[in-house]
Amino acid sequence: MSDAVMTQSATQHTGAGGSPGGPAPARPVHRWTAGNVAAVVVLALLAAVWLLPFAWAVLTSVKPETDAASSPISILPEHGFTLDSYRTILAEGQVPVWAWNSLFTSAVITFITVMSSALAAYAFSRIAFRGKKIVFMAAMLALAVPPQVLIVPLFYEMLAMHLVDTYWGLILPQVVQPMILLILKQFFDQVPIELEDAARVDGARRMRVFWSIVLPLSRPILAAVSIFVFIWAWNNFLWPFIVINDPTLMTLPVGLQTVISAYGIQYAQNMAMAILGALPLIVVFLFFQRQIIKGIATTGFGGK
Repeated sequence: MSDAVMTQSATQHTGAGGSPGGPAPARPVHRWTAGNVAAVVVLALLAAVWLLPFAWAVLTSVKPETDAASSPISILPEHGFTLDSYRTILAEGQVPVWAWNSLFTSAVITFITVMSSALAAYAFSRIAFRGKKIVFMAAMLALAVPPQVLIVPLFYEMLAMHLVDTYWGLILPQVVQPMILLILKQFFDQVPIELEDAARVDGARRMRVFWSIVLPLSRPILAAVSIFVFIWAWNNFLWPFIVINDPTLMTLPVGLQTVISAYGIQYAQNMAMAILGALPLIVVFLFFQRQIIKGIATTGFGGK
């Protein structure tokens, strides 16, 4: 009897969901093919390419400075492993304050960016108004402008508004993200308009439809872009380095760099700084990796 006949017979005896007394439904058999093996090997190699530099950074960060700067380079330090680099950074810097500043500003930037982009994207997707195409094209042209070009005018703007060395001076220039606007608009274009029409027939207004129908349907994409914006804001170094001079307002990447600069070239401390700066993002990725992968697939970056 063929596999198809056996499966059909089992389905007929157990029903769609399977009965407790009947035989268990047939499970698909996963066979290793040459293509699967090749894919696993390629993925393992790519993972090693990413993991080896990270492992080397961790290993260097726990070496004494003499062993980290020695030549030839050795994997195992001659004088044993030590946490002196981490102790120095934690003792000389204000790591808890800088970490809080990074967490607070990144969270505020993420909230303002996602909410303002969602409102604008919904307007571009659903509302017809005069000059809509021109305004949207202007927003998309902003993608072609390198952020570094705007550093000087943004700084003078913050200086005129007396926002230098303030949280708002750090936050406001980072909340404009044309790419997030484009991603959300593409998603809203795919939401069935019949759902909104049914709500408006029941008397719901535009904002009620947006908050009660569109946003709940957009949770996967909102979670994904929120993670992307948070990671970008956390890693941003140039603008916080320019607009903030007060050590108590510095973000973690900028603050750690000031500690390292005070000691010159210290390889172990440089690696310890990199690990401390990347560790929160690694934790975020481990907790929200499903949302990140789902967001990549939803936005079309996954080839779908």
